[in-house]
Amino acid sequence: METAGKLTNMQVELLKLFQYNLSADQLTEIKNMHAKYFAKTATTEMDKLWEKNNWNNDLMKEWANENLRKNS
Repeated sequence: METAGKLTNMQVELLKLFQYNLSADQLTEIKNMHAKYFAKTATTEMDKLWEKNNWNNDLMKEWANENLRKNS
C-alpha cells in the first residue's frame, strides 16, 4: 500500500481515462469489466483456500447452519 498523499498505480491508470468523455454504455461496460476482474480474483483465492484446507460442500452446509449468536 502506498503512503498517504501518493497515488497508487491503479489511481494513475484510472486518471488517464478521465481525458475521455465516455457514454453511459461505455461507463457501464468499464464498471462491469472491473467487477468481473475482482470477482474472478476473489474466486481464485477462495478456490485456493478450499484446496489448502480441504473444505467441501458438507462443511459449508454445516457452517451455514451454525448459530453463532450469543444468548443474552
